[in-house]
Amino acid sequence: MAESLAFGFIYVIKEKIMLKLGKEYEIEIVDLGHSGEGIGKVDGFTVFVEGGLVGDIVLGKVVKSKKNYAVADLKKILSSSADRVKPVCPIAHSCGGCQIMQLNYSKQLEIKKDIVVQNLSRIGKVENPNVMDTIGMDNPYNYRNKAQFPVGIDKKGKPVMGFFKKMSHEIIPLTTCYVQDTVNDVILDIIRQYIEKYKISLYDEKTHKGNLRHVVTKVGFHTHEIMVILVTKETKLPKIDALVEMLEAKLLGLRTLVQNINPNRTNVILGRENKILYGDGIIEDTIDDLVFEISPLSFYQVNPIQTKVLYNKALELADISSEDVVYDIYCGIGTISLFLAKKAKHVYGIEIVKEAIENAKKNAKRNNIENASFYAGKAEEVVPELYSRGITADVVVVDPPRKGCEEIVLDTIAKMNPKKIVYISCNPSTLARDVERLSKLGYEMDVAYPVDMFSHTMHVEAIILMTYYGSKEKK
Repeated sequence: MAESLAFGFIYVIKEKIMLKLGKEYEIEIVDLGHSGEGIGKVDGFTVFVEGGLVGDIVLGKVVKSKKNYAVADLKKILSSSADRVKPVCPIAHSCGGCQIMQLNYSKQLEIKKDIVVQNLSRIGKVENPNVMDTIGMDNPYNYRNKAQFPVGIDKKGKPVMGFFKKMSHEIIPLTTCYVQDTVNDVILDIIRQYIEKYKISLYDEKTHKGNLRHVVTKVGFHTHEIMVILVTKETKLPKIDALVEMLEAKLLGLRTLVQNINPNRTNVILGRENKILYGDGIIEDTIDDLVFEISPLSFYQVNPIQTKVLYNKALELADISSEDVVYDIYCGIGTISLFLAKKAKHVYGIEIVKEAIENAKKNAKRNNIENASFYAGKAEEVVPELYSRGITADVVVVDPPRKGCEEIVLDTIAKMNPKKIVYISCNPSTLARDVERLSKLGYEMDVAYPVDMFSHTMHVEAIILMTYYGSKEKK
């Protein structure tokens, strides 16, 4: 489709026929789209229905009709899917966070496997890809260790904090989020009191006026240490001592309070400048016997339970020996690098965020790991530079952002002829694109493991193993 899919709407694709604006249609849902919207039929036309599940028969009212698609609101479920369940969250239907909380969890896992299979088949050109069942959670709730809450003013002029409504920047007030750590309920209540008592100026994204923009929290899953980050437009923030007292009184694990300054008119949440208002500006957490330092700007997997599952699978697939040199590209704060270093001869970690690399170096020192080196910079610049210096890898691990790997990164990896590439991805489509690229450079996919890092959403993490079989393009 030429236009992207969206929550709360139905899209109808047909050559010249237009559905009648304002008319209600009965639709049988036969599939799900990439954002969790149901896919059905109206008189033979393809229809996309947000909130619909496979097996549902729904009533949808067209609110927008064009030549190539129509948009409609889901008005009523006439007959429910056998996989439909009642969401535990009362605002799941309107909040933009959980897309498929109304879907049975075992079915969520099946769908995520199919997403990986379809992408590897269609985009990656892998015939009958060997994809295992999605590794799910025993309890797919309260799993996130990081939360980002927009702060604003509602239509009545009152302070509001929560999450954005689907397809809008209207903030839905929140008291409890069922996928976040429960300590966030306490934090939000304290911040509400602070805002109201001290008349804290709140940011309005339409006018670019006001001060407090977001509340961001990070929680150590095993240490229970808490970081609270207040994102502001301006450098000044009043009554900090009073806020610290309020937080200390109710948060046993409070370690640090940080002000992050973001003066830009942007949807990017965090700015580059941090001011430590209380504590030392970090929290720590553990995975197995390793301790990791986490700072405001550094990346750390948001689901600590599944992170351990993911990294253990990566280590299993990498099957590193004591003679292996390993590249960990997009290494973040060095979490997987240090696990790799425990088995490898040497690990080279590369990450664009300088603060994360500083964390990685401290984490290596803290854990007495001396066979890991970390480099700050763009992967597409650092990897070729290291290769030009004769530093090659026997095993490569990549964990790129959603956009996937730059071609020069993949090309340079292939020039090293590593025996294995372990690719961790949060975006199956760019994963599949890079698999197709690597297959032309002498590698083939052995196995893929989807891992459910983001329960009740359509997001799926996947880890794949690619092994060297001989070059098609390389000389």
